[in-house]
Amino acid sequence: MYDGGIYRSNELLEMIEDCGGVVIQKTRSAQMFTVTMSIPGEDREGMEKMCTDIGGMVKAVPLAGTEIAVVGPTLGRHHMPHPICDIAEELRQAGAITVVMGLARGRGKATSQISMDEMGIINEYDAAVFVLGNFKSCVEAKKHLFEKISVPVILVSGPMPDGLEEYCEAIISGVGRRTERMRLPEDRKKLEEISEKVESVLRTKRKAIEEDPIFVHPAEIKQLLEEYGPIKESLRPAPIVLHLDGLRLKIPMKENIEAISNMEVYGRKLGDIAKISESRIDDSSMIIRIMTRSEVEDKDNEKT
Repeated sequence: MYDGGIYRSNELLEMIEDCGGVVIQKTRSAQMFTVTMSIPGEDREGMEKMCTDIGGMVKAVPLAGTEIAVVGPTLGRHHMPHPICDIAEELRQAGAITVVMGLARGRGKATSQISMDEMGIINEYDAAVFVLGNFKSCVEAKKHLFEKISVPVILVSGPMPDGLEEYCEAIISGVGRRTERMRLPEDRKKLEEISEKVESVLRTKRKAIEEDPIFVHPAEIKQLLEEYGPIKESLRPAPIVLHLDGLRLKIPMKENIEAISNMEVYGRKLGDIAKISESRIDDSSMIIRIMTRSEVEDKDNEKT
């Protein structure tokens, strides 16, 4: 991730293109410019020198190319914004796109619920970080909030619960509900622990995907879609968001599904190598899940 001024940023973007890299995300705020990129390892030294020459800084961001949901029981003040927003910001600093989400009926040990729509929304992300409270029995009783979630779940709570290991990929204790920001040195260490644990979980997910690789890397689809008119004209922040196995497009599906499906990727239509569906959040976004090579091969065999 490059973080610096807008001055000579065009040279940076040209260098990324020249070395065969990909711009994952770029954000401009007044005179500040942030670029998350993916480049070949042998070009890293040259890229770091370029960033230093134009007055910026560059750092590794292991969660780049992922979108993560940070979920709290409710949007109420006693659940948010502490420490959920601090966790979300820590993951952003590691390169992830994060979304903070509160459940409609998540409060209370005996009354907490999660709807099918909420589960569907959470399952659109690469992983979900559930942040629960300070009472061990309450945390253990709320396992139904995430036990049916299909994406990796990282549970963050005050006490260390028992019997939830089979429902989560990781559990981090020592946070829970608080009334202040996580500013102290021990708080920063805890945030770093959460970020490292999320990175470890997603590294495992990446390895699982590599066992049956997806047909084409999401970054290649992103480069293709960046030339599509409605994407170029979109005023929404980050109109294309990379996932480990696909992308989120922040344009309406009904008006664009035909054009998107017919885009050519390595001699095939995108609709033939990916599953395109409307986002469960609203009708102004769509999710593209790229098929694995074996799925594409099976589909070809069915045609013959």
